[in-house]
Amino acid sequence: MTTTFPDVTISTERLVLRPFEEEDVTALAAMMNDENITAWTSAPHPYTQADARAWATRDSHAERAEGRGIVFAVTEFLTQRLVGIVHLRNTNWRTRATEVGYVTAPWARGEGYASESVLAVAQWLFREQGFERLELRTAADNTASQQVAQKIGCISEGVLRNAWTVRTQTADGGWTDTRTDLIVWSLLPEDLDEGDGFDGYDGYESHDTYGGHGVHPGHAVPGQRSDANGRPVGADRK
Repeated sequence: MTTTFPDVTISTERLVLRPFEEEDVTALAAMMNDENITAWTSAPHPYTQADARAWATRDSHAERAEGRGIVFAVTEFLTQRLVGIVHLRNTNWRTRATEVGYVTAPWARGEGYASESVLAVAQWLFREQGFERLELRTAADNTASQQVAQKIGCISEGVLRNAWTVRTQTADGGWTDTRTDLIVWSLLPEDLDEGDGFDGYDGYESHDTYGGHGVHPGHAVPGQRSDANGRPVGADRK
């Protein structure tokens, strides 16, 4: 049985989803220091150039090489600017199920990039990789995140009570952890078949020469959240 994803690049009408490269370090560090990403993910804060370099050159690649999932750097087709991240993790190869998390750069929000990139990955996952389930987790009070899940066709399955922590900013500018519920969403192949016909997935290319390394732009794992404006979807549990 195959227990690793192929090293691929996925294209949509506006985006290219590819492996991370060392050239992404500066843009990644700037993106991950955004207040919304600090609030909704468990990425290190402040997010340093060293954190970004470890993610771009080693950790993100280990996710695929070690069979845990796959990480895509989402970039604009025309400008090649780093739009965000889509991350499949907690992959169960026997049941053909995995979980998705994503973040979007502040400058790219409001363009529908989050839903376009995640939907393209879902289509590739089901059509090319034979997977049967994609899971997404959103904070219960993040209504914008829930709109993204709904937009790509996810079905709400229930609530994990008091299951995660988000960060809230204090009066002195610091951050404190706050407990929150998580809403569990799922997407199945038949959900896409019954969708509204939106198909942003153009295909993929293999990149067999690309190396492998690990996960988290600083600890982004299960349930990383993203809202309708591209704010992070899901949060990791490390």
